Amino acid sequence: MTTDPQELKARIDLTAALRSASRLGLGEGICNHFSLALPHQAQQFLINPQGLHWSEIKPADLVIVNEKGDKIAGRHEVEPTAFFIHSAIHREHPQARCVMHTHMPFATALTTITPMGLAWCSQNALKFYNRVAYDKHYNGLALDESEGSRLSQCMGKTDTQGLADILFLANHGVIVVGASVSATFDDLYYLERACQLQVLAMSTGKALNIIDDSIALKTGLQMQEQSQQAQLHLEALKRLLDRDEPGWSRFD
Repeated sequence: MTTDPQELKARIDLTAALRSASRLGLGEGICNHFSLALPHQAQQFLINPQGLHWSEIKPADLVIVNEKGDKIAGRHEVEPTAFFIHSAIHREHPQARCVMHTHMPFATALTTITPMGLAWCSQNALKFYNRVAYDKHYNGLALDESEGSRLSQCMGKTDTQGLADILFLANHGVIVVGASVSATFDDLYYLERACQLQVLAMSTGKALNIIDDSIALKTGLQMQEQSQQAQLHLEALKRLLDRDEPGWSRFD
């Protein structure tokens, strides 16, 4: 195990995100993955290993892989298909230092209907205004590099033609990317909350009350200015883990 303080922090942050996602019901079995580019090693990434439930992962369990998905270091193996999506996004969008792919229920529910996706009907949803892209064609499991690259390319398609932070995968799940674990996890959490509100509203059978585009844009920009909230959110989650799951951050 490294003694580099930046890598140790990265391992703790990613472990906190994985365990917190499990506590919030955002995981699915032992599937789905979170990855994070290593400090000072842009072409190497931490990723959760094959076979471990998110709720049992500790910092030392995270595996280091390169951009091709080859294991560089770690006591566990990586699921062979795990890194096809992540490697393409890290490689083609270097600013996406953290990549979180989940099948979380409410967001995934919105990938199974037509039209698919997030409606600007709640304040939570406005956090993602002009930040969302859609892969509208389910193409089976991501079992090769070409499928990972196809999904990565979809992230370049937003209303403003910039990189999307959020990608809805038709009939599948979502991908959330960001510059840090805290920013990415905060988006993941609030995306699921926004989708939950939308699904509940749709279940009434009444029309959604869509917010005007000008207000949606203004509010989305206001939320982006509150970047400190994401780090404070992660630190709060770490305190909850310290209280409820002592030893979660030990390197053993």
